[in-house]
Order: sequence, then C-alpha cells, then structure tokens
Amino acid sequence: MTVLTLLRSELKRLTATKLGVLAFIALMAVPLLYGGLYLWGNLDPYSNLKNVPAAVVVADSGTTTDGEHVNRGQDAADDLVKAGDFAWQRLSAAAAKQQLETGGVDFVVTFPATFSEDLASVGTTDPRRAAVRLTTSDANSYLSSTIAGQVATKIRDAVAQEVGTAAAKSFLVGLSDVRSDLADATDGAASLQSGATEAKSGADSLASGTKELASGATTLASGARSAASGASTLSSGARSTAAGAASLSSGLGTLASRTSALPSAATRLSSGASTVADGNAALASALSSASTSTATAAALQRTLAADGLSPAQIQQALAVLAPSRSALQQAAASAQRLASGSASLASGASSLSSASKQVSSAVSSAASGAHRVASATRQVASGASSLASGTRSLASGASSLSSGAASAASGSASLDSGLGTLATGTTKLHDGLAKGVTAIPATTAAQRTAEADAIGDPAHVTTTKATSAGTYGAGLAPLFLSLSAWIGSYALFLILRPLSRRALTAVRQPIRVALAGWLTPAILGVVQMVALFLIAVGPLGIEVVHPLGTLGVLALTAATFAAILLLLNAALGSVGQFLGLILMLVQLVTAGGTFRWQTLPGPLTALHHAFPMSYAVDALRQAMYGGDLALAWGDVGVLAIWLVAAVALTAAIAARMTRHRTLRDLQPSLIGG
Repeated sequence: MTVLTLLRSELKRLTATKLGVLAFIALMAVPLLYGGLYLWGNLDPYSNLKNVPAAVVVADSGTTTDGEHVNRGQDAADDLVKAGDFAWQRLSAAAAKQQLETGGVDFVVTFPATFSEDLASVGTTDPRRAAVRLTTSDANSYLSSTIAGQVATKIRDAVAQEVGTAAAKSFLVGLSDVRSDLADATDGAASLQSGATEAKSGADSLASGTKELASGATTLASGARSAASGASTLSSGARSTAAGAASLSSGLGTLASRTSALPSAATRLSSGASTVADGNAALASALSSASTSTATAAALQRTLAADGLSPAQIQQALAVLAPSRSALQQAAASAQRLASGSASLASGASSLSSASKQVSSAVSSAASGAHRVASATRQVASGASSLASGTRSLASGASSLSSGAASAASGSASLDSGLGTLATGTTKLHDGLAKGVTAIPATTAAQRTAEADAIGDPAHVTTTKATSAGTYGAGLAPLFLSLSAWIGSYALFLILRPLSRRALTAVRQPIRVALAGWLTPAILGVVQMVALFLIAVGPLGIEVVHPLGTLGVLALTAATFAAILLLLNAALGSVGQFLGLILMLVQLVTAGGTFRWQTLPGPLTALHHAFPMSYAVDALRQAMYGGDLALAWGDVGVLAIWLVAAVALTAAIAARMTRHRTLRDLQPSLIGG
C-alpha cells in the first residue's frame, strides 16, 4: 500500500456515512469559527470605545482672570464630550457614584470646585496644582479602567499644555516689555552719558576760570589796598592845603578891610611898605611855586599806578585836583599883583592915595581867590577821603572775592572729579543696558505665540512605524491563527486514526505508515488555514504585506502541529490527546502573542524558546507586517525541525508497533479504529 492509497482510504472512511460527513465538516469548521470569531470580535475595539459609558462631573465654580470669568473645568468637560472618545454623560457627583456602583458607567472623571482657581494660581506667588479625579471600578471592566487612566493622562497633558502655553506667553510678553523699557533706558543712558561728558568739559573750564579768578581777585585786593593808602595820603595833604588857603583867605579879608583906610594911612604904609612888599613877594613866590608844582600830582599818579589803576582812572583822580591848582594859580597871580602893588607902594607911596582903590580891589580879589582855593582844596580832601573809603571797600570786596573764588575753585575741582566719576558710571550704565537689550531677543507677537506654544508643549512625539499591523485584531492575528492551526489539528484527531492498524499489519515500511498518518491531518489543516486566511483578508479586511509568505507559514504551521499531535496520539493514545490540549494551553501563555515574551517569568521564558508555537507566531508577524524575512526563515527552520523530528519519532513508533503487539493494541481506541 502506498501513502496516497492510505490517504484515500482514510478520507473514504471519514465520509462513509452522513453522520461521518457532518462530523468531518463540523470539526473542519472548528478553527474557522475560533479564529474568525476571535479576530472579528477583537478586530478594532479602540474604535468602538465611543460606546463605552463614562461620566464627567464638573464641580468647578470657575474664577475671574483679567476681569473675565472662566470655568476651565467646564471647558475641559466640553472638549471631552465633543471629542466623543467615550459615551460621556454629564452627571452630578452623587449620580455618577451611583452609576459607577451599578455598572451604568465604567469610570468617572471629576473636575473639583477649585480646578479653575488652582490653574489660575500658576501666575501668582502662591501656585497650586490643579487636580483631576479619576474614579474606576474593575468590577465593571479592568480594561476600561486601564484605558481610563490613559484618558486622565491625556486630560492632564492637555491642561498642562494650555496652562503652560498661557504662562509662557505672559512671561514672554513681559520679557518683551522689559526689553522695550531697557531700550528706552539705554537711549536715556546715552543722553545722560553725553550730558555728563559735556558737564565734565564745562566743569574743567569752570575749575580753570575760578582758579584764574581767585588769582586776579588776590591781585586786585592788593592794588586796592595800595590805592586806599595813597588816597588817604592825598586826603591828608588836601586838608592841610585847605587849612592854609583858609588862613590866607582870612588874612586877605582882613587886609581888604584895612586897605579901605589906605589913603589915610598912606604915611604909615610908606614906612611898612618895604616890609609888606617883601612879604608879598615871598607869598607870590610861594603861591607861584605851589600852583606850578607837579610833585604832588606825580606822587599821586605813581601811587595810583602802583595800585593797579588804569591810566584813565588815574586821570579821573587827577582831574579832581585840577580846580585847586587853578585856584592856586589865581592866588599866585593875585599875590604877584599884590607884590607888584606893594613894590609900587614901596616905591611910590606918594601915589598910594590915587591907587588905593586899585589896591583895595586887588586885595579883595586876592581874598576871593584864597577863599576859592580853600573851597577847592576842601573838595579835594573830601574826594580823596571818598576815594580812600572806596578803595578800602574795593580792597575788602576783592579779598572776599579772592576767598570766594578760591572756594569756588576748590568746589569746581570737586565737581570736575564727581562729573568724571558720573561720566564713567553713565558709560558703564549704558553699556550694561545695551548688553541687556542684546541679551533679550526682539520678537513679534506671532513669534511670542510660537515660542509660548513650544514651551507649553516642548516635546512633540512623532511616531514612525517600521512595520504596522493596522488594527488591534490584526496585531493579535498571528497568535489566533497559530492557535487555530493547533485547535484544527487537535479537533481532526478526534475522528482520525493516528496510525492505521491494518496498514501496520500489511505495510512493512513504518515511514510510509507515519507519512500516511501525518499527511491526512496535514492536508486538512492546510485547507483550514487557507480558508481562515481568506476570511481574515476578505471579510475582516486585515492587510497582509506578504500574502504568499503568510500562506506558506500557515501551511507549515498546520503541518508541524499535525505531526506533533500525531506523535502524541500514536505514542500515548487518549493520554496523548489530553497532553495535546495541555500543550496548547501552555503555548497559549508562552508564545508571546500578546505581551512580549520578556515579560514572562523565568521558567515560562524557557518554554517560550522551546515550543514551536512561539516560532509560528513570530514568523507570521514578519510575513504579515513586512518585517525581517530573514527572521521568518529562521522561524520556519525551527518549525521544519519540529516537523521532521515528530514524523521521524512517529515512524519509530510505527516500526515498534509492526514488530510487537501488546494487549493495548488489541483494545479498541477511544478515538477511532
């Protein structure tokens, strides 16, 4: 008997009766029902979360910000309801609690009364963290509670981004205002620096001028004191001259009164005429000398010049003496005439009577002239006294001016030094403000908005998938397809005979018997996998990158699992069938179809690397999602090793059964003939 003959014989046996056909069809449909329904039910559960009931409670009373009342909790709740990720219900706190306890909602999101107020406190000196309360109940759904935690995290991140963006924008606007103010301050500092420099220059000139003023005032005080001394001397001399002129005037007056009796006293006059003539000559000579003398004027001129008076001022002072000189000259002329008259009197006393009137007139004129000399010299004395007083005042004022100028010079020097320090300080101030302005970038309103958005949400996560399953169901498909292949083979061995006893008796080649026993479930398993694959990519719409590769992996997986279950059934019978069920359960846990195998406990991790379903799941992932086909070939190699080893061991068991028979072999099998 050939392998194909044994295959046809086994298929004929399975379809010999209508009940057998129905049992065969039902068992062939088991993996399709399992895999198809499981993939369909879990195809895309996340898109149906909008049907999951959830409650949102807004206890927030709101707050006032910039004169406007805001309610951040209500706004956040509106965003949740608008997004429609869940079947949100707006409930009171009591109603939400009751609904959660009775299963009316899976979880509750609560915005407390101080939510808005706490968010607004971020920009104050007393910042507080706002809280969002999430209340879940695993009695309703553990997965919903887990997803709710992700929702709460998204709410927190969204609120944090909004608040952070608003705070950053406020800060950036303030920083821009600071920069503008710094720029204005820099301009002001530049003006201050320029003014301080000009003031420093003016202070330099002021210090130099006040120093020169102090020196000139000292010289002026010295000259004024000398002028005062000369004026005092002039005043004393003028008073002496005035006294002499007064005496002369008095004498001439007396003379005039007495000359009226000259005709009668001509005789007496004749005897004293010589004496009078000599006196008059002497007086004429003295007055002439006094009127023509320049010694006093020269001395006064030298004194005034030494005191620092200008030539014009000296001439003004000498002009005061001019009237007295003129009076002296007149007196000298009168005295000269008197002398001449006296001489004539002396020489011609006989003609005295006839000339007495002339003599009397001359004496009167002399008296008048002497009176004018006295008056003029008194004026000179008064002017000299005033000049002395003025020059003393000038000397005192010049001394005060010198002292004040010295103080001003000292103050100007201090002012110059202070303005130098001020100029240096204003330069540093200007440079510092300019650096401050440079350190703060100039931004527009749009740039500040962009910066605030970047600060509020500094890290934008961009997800790039090297490979993508597409949906949640597609992500679990490799595990479900592998389990379906195992379940399909397991169900087939409920009606298939592992090894035909008749073949064992008639065929003396155990390998043929083993191949015949393997080929039937392998072919049927491949048919099951092809049908399940068509359901997955057809009605369920699961996208597969390498369809032919995926079909190849599914066919190899079905053939390998058929060989393993054949070995267990051939070696242990009904016990082997039971062990096949146990082995499926263990592989369901260790295959890494949901969580990564690295999350398994140590012993289960070892089983992951040992059992074939782990490699079937990984190979299907690489083929379906467009992963590394080299890894898929490695997984295929491991499955092929399991296949060959299982068939070889089954052949060994068949060889033993052809040589030896036991009482167990004669007993009817629980799963077929």
